[in-house]
Amino acid sequence: MGTSFVLLDEGIVPEGTKQFVLEEKVGPVAIRVETGRVETGERPLIWLTTPPISYGRTYDRLRCAQALGLTAHDLLDITPQWLSAGNPTIFIALTDKRAVDDAWLDSHGVSIIKGADAAPICVFVFTPVPEGAYARMFAPEYGVPEDPATGSSTGPLAAFMIRHRLVSGAAGTRFVSEQGTKMGRRSILYVELHGDGGADGIDVGGYVTPVAEGRLTL
Repeated sequence: MGTSFVLLDEGIVPEGTKQFVLEEKVGPVAIRVETGRVETGERPLIWLTTPPISYGRTYDRLRCAQALGLTAHDLLDITPQWLSAGNPTIFIALTDKRAVDDAWLDSHGVSIIKGADAAPICVFVFTPVPEGAYARMFAPEYGVPEDPATGSSTGPLAAFMIRHRLVSGAAGTRFVSEQGTKMGRRSILYVELHGDGGADGIDVGGYVTPVAEGRLTL
């Protein structure tokens, strides 16, 4: 979404374009733009269609709790699992917002969860709430202690929640994932299920707020 915003803001994608495609390592990613009202200065709501989701191995709940500085009682009775739509992520469902806020993870904690696995991963903790999910994402193996908004992991989050009946998988379902609140950078990502519903059609949307600008002169 950030890349799409820059392309629109710089005019690389023509003004008024409603749909275009980004060519990523995972393949083409469809982008849809909902234009805000110009007279009020509203930013566009940018949607991406989640690429095909892969499901991988599961992980021990107790090891995950230990790595996060939590107890087994802080985890829902759902087995943590690896999912990826291009960004390999382990999803761990927690009991409430307090548990999400209390969680912390460094590279040593990641090694506790992964065991002998060598490939780097992200770890996404969340709890279901009436609006959708309250979440945090840690990626110390990528040099990111905590990410305030992770669009590439939000589609797999939706798939994981659908699989475990934490949210409806019906086409037309909408919910939000609140992320980054604990670190003081609250972000809202929107999820919409389309097509036949379920994990086969997940759009993730968000507004982008520029925080810095740089110019490189050669």
